[in-house]
Amino acid sequence: MNKPHSLYIGLMSGTSLDGIDAVLAQIGSNGEANTQAAVSASFPSDLRKALFELQSPGPNELHREKQAANTLALAYADAVQQLLKKANVQAADIVAIGAHGQTIRHQPHLGANLAYTHQTLNPALLAEKTGIDVIADFRSRDIAAGGHGAPLTPAFHIQQFSSPNEERAALNIGGIANLTLLPTQGDIRGFDCGPGNMLMDAWIADQQGHPFDNNGTWALQGKINNALLDRMLADPFFTKAPPKSTGRDDFHLDWLQEKVGVENINAEDVQATLLHLTAHSAMDALARHAPQTQKLIVCGGGAKNNALMNLLRVKAQSFLRRPLEIITSETVGIDPQLVEGLAFAWLAWAHKEKRPANLPAVTGAKGLRVLGAYYPA
Repeated sequence: MNKPHSLYIGLMSGTSLDGIDAVLAQIGSNGEANTQAAVSASFPSDLRKALFELQSPGPNELHREKQAANTLALAYADAVQQLLKKANVQAADIVAIGAHGQTIRHQPHLGANLAYTHQTLNPALLAEKTGIDVIADFRSRDIAAGGHGAPLTPAFHIQQFSSPNEERAALNIGGIANLTLLPTQGDIRGFDCGPGNMLMDAWIADQQGHPFDNNGTWALQGKINNALLDRMLADPFFTKAPPKSTGRDDFHLDWLQEKVGVENINAEDVQATLLHLTAHSAMDALARHAPQTQKLIVCGGGAKNNALMNLLRVKAQSFLRRPLEIITSETVGIDPQLVEGLAFAWLAWAHKEKRPANLPAVTGAKGLRVLGAYYPA
């Protein structure tokens, strides 16, 4: 562990349930992380179906969850093998894998000693199949300390995106959208600000059978329904003060259909309104909590949705009443799709180095904690 640079792998499968990002990272002694190689793999259809069904209570749940955890570990292991082959490195060259797992429950609001979060995965099987140490279950330690266990990426965002000379923020748009506020002075803050791609994906899958709305093309065929947007924004989550986190427990297809109600709204207008919901809630949160921001760095799958990126710029002008430079993380050297995978490689490094990786100002935890559970190869 005294090497100036070490190799770690980060594995991320997010709320969107769209697949696995595997990132090989070279991490320096001070935590500076650089992507060496990456692969992305879609979930097998039966695994995606099983994970989606586990988002809600159902019969024989424990058995189904354990089977999905095993299948996910095998899919992760396959992604690792693809990554090692692509990078021409051996398992013995890797210090550890940081594996997020798949969130199927997130209940940080239940109070002391009752709150929990659960990311399904069999990390022991992953270690067995890859021959590499695995660090997993990163969120539980923060929740045990009274935090939300999310978002966990702000500590990594500090490392990668902050500047001593510019007021910045990072907006990660995965299934859920989260903001990290990176001021030149004062505490780093971060929180989930609302749905990212998740509701848009759910709606187009329900209406057209497509997994996502490529570049927002379908949304652009519709027009915003302001009454629907107002009903969605009336959800208490949006005005709740940070620290706060959310997920499919709060925002899901049934939630959306309840907001649509019996009103006869064209399907493409619902999609357009969901696009506005993501951009509106993110920019509203930025204006409330960091109106001085000069540069917004967008990452996650949403950064590749041109319609969403353009709408963010429009909403920024509306909320901040001034120009805001909005770029993707590609501009600062990281593929937007790979930021979270790289972050979990970094979180594995932090665990191995016994460095706390939560931020109490972000999660609400009582203090700094070393995150993750260790499964040796």
